[in-house]
Amino acid sequence: MTTPSPAISAHELTLTLGSETAPVEILRGIDLSVPKGETLALLGPSGSGKSSLMAVLSGLERATSGSLTVAGENFSTMNEDSLALARRGKIGIVLQAFHLLPTMTAAENVATPMELASMEGARDRAIAELEAVGLGHRLDHYPTQLSGGEQQRVAIARAIAPGPELIFADEPTGNLDAATGHEIIDVLFARRAETGATLLVITHDPELAEKCDRIVTLADGRIASDMPT
Repeated sequence: MTTPSPAISAHELTLTLGSETAPVEILRGIDLSVPKGETLALLGPSGSGKSSLMAVLSGLERATSGSLTVAGENFSTMNEDSLALARRGKIGIVLQAFHLLPTMTAAENVATPMELASMEGARDRAIAELEAVGLGHRLDHYPTQLSGGEQQRVAIARAIAPGPELIFADEPTGNLDAATGHEIIDVLFARRAETGATLLVITHDPELAEKCDRIVTLADGRIASDMPT
């Protein structure tokens, strides 16, 4: 019986920013394998490299060196345009600040990225996903008409509607009060469970981390610990 390939496989991954005369090492040799369908929490103090690692793993940033395979794609050899194409439909991203377009309704915010990617049935898929996150009654509302929790539900719907293999979430409850944050965690994990996607989440919330299968802690650009929950 063959072992399925992991959703993420990184070896000796580095990221150096700044100039040649003043380089800043952000990631210093990351080795990480994430099986398909796993939920992984990424912890660490500010400046440890969490968001940078997520940016590299999700194809938003190119690694300086090392090898990286994500969802069967060799990210190590790709330029920015190729990475953008590789992400499309395969990777969903949820950020702390929602990043909804203010001139679009909830349904349009979810449907438009799929329409730009020429996916069929974008509007129907958007409506179905918004209903799944409890916003079937808010389809035609604009972001300013939605609460913070509702806006994050729209962002989750936008990330999941294309049916991605991987979901990355960077402090998804960071802008929300505790009660709303708990609701958003439940929505995110319920939708992940139903789709079977692999989830990698950056968080400072111990409760959220404990809901994951595994906790990886970064310190100074390196993995300091890697433990199952």
